Amino acid sequence: MKIAIQLATPARKKARPADESSLGFGKIFSDHMFLMEYEREQGWQNARIAPYGPIILDPAAMILHYGQEIFEGLKAYRGAGGEICLFRPRMNFERMNRSAARLCMPEIPIEDQLQAVSALLRADRDWIPSTRGTSLYIRPAMIASEAGLGVRPSAEYLLFIIAGPVGNYYSRGFEPVRILVEQRYVRAAKGGVGEAKTGGNYAASLLAARNAKEKGFDQVLWLDAGRRECIEEVGTMNIFFLFGDEIVTPPLSGSILPGVTRDSVLHIARDWGWNVSERAVTIEEVRASARNGSLREAFGTGTAAVISPVGLLSYQGEEIPINGGRVGELSRKLQDEIMGIQYGEIPDRYGWIHQVV
Repeated sequence: MKIAIQLATPARKKARPADESSLGFGKIFSDHMFLMEYEREQGWQNARIAPYGPIILDPAAMILHYGQEIFEGLKAYRGAGGEICLFRPRMNFERMNRSAARLCMPEIPIEDQLQAVSALLRADRDWIPSTRGTSLYIRPAMIASEAGLGVRPSAEYLLFIIAGPVGNYYSRGFEPVRILVEQRYVRAAKGGVGEAKTGGNYAASLLAARNAKEKGFDQVLWLDAGRRECIEEVGTMNIFFLFGDEIVTPPLSGSILPGVTRDSVLHIARDWGWNVSERAVTIEEVRASARNGSLREAFGTGTAAVISPVGLLSYQGEEIPINGGRVGELSRKLQDEIMGIQYGEIPDRYGWIHQVV
């Protein structure tokens, strides 16, 4: 794939944050973006790096009316020697293509996606922070851009990739979160688009998430759409439980996003010799296990926060403390292991790191 490069002039370049300790998440964006268009008869074309700026859409663009949109999220890290590292990027690009197929959108060759992200990172390498716990968050997105009304797949699409420096997803850092178990609303149902990374899934979660935050909780825990019994995932994370000596996470059954960090935890925990199960987990099992003491830990997994310990669940008005509201030993060990690989502090025995040259 040939990529045209138009770098921002000095006058258009932004001031980079001087204090990496207060980056936050998703509020600052780098100088450039990647763009590429698709037309049904011609395929993908006009790949380019351009200065960051607005995107022009026709008011009849089909994304605005029928929601054909997918996205991804991955990070670039400064390695121990200053090199630029991506963590398992091909998993993100494979998931992007599965999301595209589910929404009748064109797939993009894995190597082309990697080339596009690498070109953007080379243009904005100075935006990648160096403090441990910080990174450059990368957001590829594809939208239906054809102007037309009528419920059908679009014949034209726009792929764009933006990036920005980030710190901790949660302002408190690596501290246990409080989660409200949602009983009224559902995020997704089997047979729907729950396993695709599409904006509609997140739009469906906003009301419940806002209600939870107003009650003092950090996140929502979703139950199955049918009987509201089986645990699915958290608003922005997959979920794990440690029952005795068994690590358990709900199976990928069509309504749960197949997380890259989720898969990484499964690999690492099995290598460490843990009994790991991908099976159905009911909220009643969690509540009963908390009461009898066999629920030792719970934690979420995701690109944004990596490992997020859970200190408390609230269900039917009952507060269910987990591990005394403290960070668990397994949660901390997994966080250290994955971040150690991402920052090049420990050997990458899985071959998960891709260096951008």
